[in-house]
Amino acid sequence: MKLVFNDNTSAHSVDLSASASGKSYRVRIADRTTELSLLNAENGRLEMLVDGRHVSAYVTVDGEKRWVTVNGRTAVLTKASGVTHKTAASDHPGQLTAPMPGQVRAVNVSVGDMVTKGQTLLVVEAMKMEIRVQAPRDGVVKRLFVKEGQPVEREQVLIEIVETSER
Repeated sequence: MKLVFNDNTSAHSVDLSASASGKSYRVRIADRTTELSLLNAENGRLEMLVDGRHVSAYVTVDGEKRWVTVNGRTAVLTKASGVTHKTAASDHPGQLTAPMPGQVRAVNVSVGDMVTKGQTLLVVEAMKMEIRVQAPRDGVVKRLFVKEGQPVEREQVLIEIVETSER
């Protein structure tokens, strides 16, 4: 997944690729590649191994802005490109988003499938937990934005469901 973040001085291109296990990542920023293993993530705090070194980071998200604090230094980054995020629930009520960063472990439906309220559509693994993304109502799968094995970000649109009459 390729992302671009802007800070106050320049743009930073980030290329993120998950390992087959989904528990570690290869992160490339400019000409530097880093190995990252996420140990724990909760309440905005990330515990990770970065090139074998333990690092704690604190992240606050507001739309496309990220406040990242590491070793007492905070950077404000604005997401300039990458995955599409849902802007407001009322804008796209049928779009379901990832509740946290993770990796898609299963896609249980295809475009055009009829679904029922509560049916598990996708499974996202995050922090060794399986998060079941379920249909909020009866409907039809209009679009799938992800595939099995793909890493996803918090609030990334995963799937769109429409009422049968909207097809």
